[in-house]
Amino acid sequence: MIGMLRGTVWSKEKNAEKIILDVGGIGYVLHVPDGLFAGLTQGEERVFYTHLLVREDDLILFGFDSAEEKDLFIQLLGVSGIGPKAALAILSTYSVQQVITAILQEDVSQLTKVPGIGGKTAKRLILELKEKIKEVEIGPTGAAADFADEAFDTLLALGFSRNEARETLAKVQAKGIKVTEDQVKEALRLLALPK
Repeated sequence: MIGMLRGTVWSKEKNAEKIILDVGGIGYVLHVPDGLFAGLTQGEERVFYTHLLVREDDLILFGFDSAEEKDLFIQLLGVSGIGPKAALAILSTYSVQQVITAILQEDVSQLTKVPGIGGKTAKRLILELKEKIKEVEIGPTGAAADFADEAFDTLLALGFSRNEARETLAKVQAKGIKVTEDQVKEALRLLALPK
């Protein structure tokens, strides 16, 4: 299994959301979500979290910006009626947090905005993933993490775990702090306090 690749973006295929990643002289074809594809430039070095899909007649490699995005993609593939194209379309339309929020809030209308996802498929997706996602994404307070993605990502970048970031930002939000920069400052203050 290929779990991660680091290399140089060799080329982009505009109509296919595919790139060729040069890793030590070997070109890997990666299918990536739209948002990630749009932000890539030829010649830049990047790390991709990858998932290899094995079919009878083909091997397809998918690339993602984060481990969370990759994990959600794999969970989406586990839903009956959701293939790789539909799973990629969902991640091309919404961020990981937006997908999770839509599932937890049972927002069928939000999910049906994704090309190729109809009402029945959206309901099945909610039914099959709600409990799985709830176990992972809901913190000890019992409330879904709905804090700013930026504040969360900043804490992760500073080396804090997902649980530390989630729990601390839940406390910060309970204080009514809304500005991302202020959320991060208060979170760092709380994390610095002796346990």
